[in-house]
Amino acid sequence: MNIPVIKKFIPFGELLPLITFSSIKQESIIVVHNKNILITLKVLKNHFGYQYNLLSCISGVDLLIHKYRFSVVYDLLSLTLNSRIRIKVFINEVTPVMSSVSVFSNADWWEREVWDLFGIYFEGHPDLRRILTDYGFEGHPMRKDFPISGLVELRYNENKKRIVTEPVNFAQEFRSFNFELPW
Repeated sequence: MNIPVIKKFIPFGELLPLITFSSIKQESIIVVHNKNILITLKVLKNHFGYQYNLLSCISGVDLLIHKYRFSVVYDLLSLTLNSRIRIKVFINEVTPVMSSVSVFSNADWWEREVWDLFGIYFEGHPDLRRILTDYGFEGHPMRKDFPISGLVELRYNENKKRIVTEPVNFAQEFRSFNFELPW
């Protein structure tokens, strides 16, 4: 017995407080304001017309020279309706994003990873601590202004018979680059 699937499209603008909407190759992309991210995720998960029950990824993006430095991207999947949606939030360096762990429990580790690598703070997160780098690690390595060689180096000291941590010595001073010029 085949159960018919209802695929009635409900325009996102009727239910969601979105800023922009676009669609690329059957994938919808919406941009919402930071303060509306939780209500947007709840509606997309619980509304019968959407049913985006699976949070497949939360990513951070560093947009170094833009007005809003960071973007947090949520990828949702509706297995029932066989569709995907991407939600984007743009923030500056000091604005926190509300944690989505209350809506999707698997957001816990995704948010910890984004915080660890980019320094984007998730307000209300139950256990926001480093997940990929050491607890004593300084900085956030996926930021575009983080030095490629890092801030410290580890090496084995033959005299002390142990691994020692030393600050990295740069051969030249830090230079500021203009990324908009071709040369």
